[in-house]
Amino acid sequence: MKPPAAVDRIALRVVVNGRARRAIVPPMKRLLDVLREDLALTGAKEGCGEGECGACGVLLDGRPVNACLVPAVQCEGARVVTVEGLARGRRLSALQRAFIEHGAAQCGICTPGMVVTASWLLGRARGRVPSEDEVREALAGNLCRCTGYQKIVDAVRAVAAAAALRPERRRAPRAVARGAPAAAARSARRAGARAARARARRAGR
Repeated sequence: MKPPAAVDRIALRVVVNGRARRAIVPPMKRLLDVLREDLALTGAKEGCGEGECGACGVLLDGRPVNACLVPAVQCEGARVVTVEGLARGRRLSALQRAFIEHGAAQCGICTPGMVVTASWLLGRARGRVPSEDEVREALAGNLCRCTGYQKIVDAVRAVAAAAALRPERRRAPRAVARGAPAAAARSARRAGARAARARARRAGR
């Protein structure tokens, strides 16, 4: 019996920024390229192309991943959030505005992935203001050559502090293990990288 012929195209169905999208793409095409080339979402940037810089960071089913490492076939039926999905229409999110106000966005290459990962961190904080160390650890996979990181950390913590002051957000802070956000982010990125490498090996057989 002959082995089944390799599939050279798949009809990828994915929910991006809350909207159902469909694209006919090679199964091993990178999620980054699908977003930029097929869906015209150019916020995520190509930095190193090896999953080391975080410029292409997006959320995949609620977890931060480097889109340059994730094959399209792995995203079937998934929910993806890019930096474009953080704004409401033409109004920037509080986090995006804070990056501007604090001078945390300069050349713009690393900023999209940085903002997406920071939004994930704030979502986990649940009204608590993360410490400077927690912010730095969570963003450890996002490299920036312009700012020295302090302005980025200040922007993230300012947004958390403002949210904590809102009456509807006042509550007893939850206990969060030190380093937990960073560990979860690193684990999510490693899982995405391992899955991508495994599928690439199978596709090359």
